[in-house]
This record gives sequence, structure tokens and C-alpha cells, in this order.
Amino acid sequence: MRGYRGALAWIPENRQEISVSTETILHLHFLRHGRGGDAGQFKTKDSDIIERHPDARSRVRFKTVAAKDTRDRVKDFAGLWQDCLREQWAPPPIALAAAKLDFLCIHPFRDGNGRVSRLLLLLMAYHLGFEVGRYISVERLVEANKERYYETLEQSSGGWHEVASPRGAKTALVRAAIDARTAPFTPAALEQECPGVSRDLIRRVLGQLRKEGMLEAIGRDPGAEWRRKR
Repeated sequence: MRGYRGALAWIPENRQEISVSTETILHLHFLRHGRGGDAGQFKTKDSDIIERHPDARSRVRFKTVAAKDTRDRVKDFAGLWQDCLREQWAPPPIALAAAKLDFLCIHPFRDGNGRVSRLLLLLMAYHLGFEVGRYISVERLVEANKERYYETLEQSSGGWHEVASPRGAKTALVRAAIDARTAPFTPAALEQECPGVSRDLIRRVLGQLRKEGMLEAIGRDPGAEWRRKR
């Protein structure tokens, strides 16, 4: 608990300088774990979320990300959070809930995933301008509603492994908008048709389709029209 309290103090004191990254997540686990054992290290063996009953029965509540894929998935998680902040994919409370669910489904550590997820939640809330950690103990709220918490986690995690990455989904959205066009169009027109997709991503998709020989730009100006190649 001393390590967890230290992490709770570290976040508000340094919230302006701390970004959500692989290094930050490992450091939070290092602080929470009391700097001993496998503190600050990703799991080395697969570890599913198991529900255990007093009569010794147990069942797999959720199958987590494999140990060999953990580092890559955590890196993706951190990158998606930065994209979400920059491009405002969803209202802040929904973004926070979705990020917490993703972290718990990745389950990157042998032990301590729940508490690290709550530390991350506080950090992300600060990034969004919510200083809830100064007034409310998230840990106490979870403990007081433990059964409901785990039931909600199980319901929400159904099909998580099959959900497409938001990055891939946005690229597909832009490509579909382009496929539907028969006349020349501008990047600005695509941006209006694809809410939540940044201009930079649209330009990357256009550039990729040009490399594939499917599109060409009519002129050199950034706002120039594009058309299908005959």
C-alpha cells in the first residue's frame, strides 16, 4: 500500500509532464509494487482473468492478451490514447471508460493490473481536466462495488479481441468515402464526410492510394482536387 500511495502522490505532482506511454505504465507498476519482485516488468506468462468460488470451482472470465504480444499492445494502447486526445474521438467520460477497459483486457502484468489501471485512470482524467483524484478515492469506490465492477467488466469485454483498431477503422472510413465518389474531390470534402478523422490521416490515405496507382492529384496545392486514375 505504501507504493500505491506514493504513486497517488506522484501523479498530481507531475501531471503536466507525465504522458501516457509504455514507460509511464511500467513506472506506475514499479511504484505500486513496492519496487520488489517483478515490479515494472510485463508478464512473462499468459495470465487469464479467473473467477474463483469458495467451493473451489473456477472459470475463465476473460482471456487476456498473450504475454509475447503484451509490449506491442501496450504501445498501441498509449498511441491510441494520444490520438484520442488530439482528435477527440469521443466525449471524455466515454474515452476514459474505453481506455480503462482496453488496459484491463490487455492485462499486461502478472499482478497489480487493477490498481495500475486506476492510477492510469486518474492520470488520464487529469489530462482531460478532471481533478477527481483530489476529492474522491477511486480505489474505495471500486472496493465498495466490487461485484458490480467485475460483472460490468465481463459484460463489456465480450468480443474485445475481435474489435478492429480505431486506426484501421478510420482508414477504412476514408477509403469507403473515396470509393463512393465518381467526380473529383478535395481533402476538405472528405474531412466533412468523415467526422472525427484528422486532415493528416486523410492526406496519408490519399498518398497511399496514389502510390497504389488508384488516385492522382489535380495540381500541387494542398487544397487541390483529387480524382481516380483512368
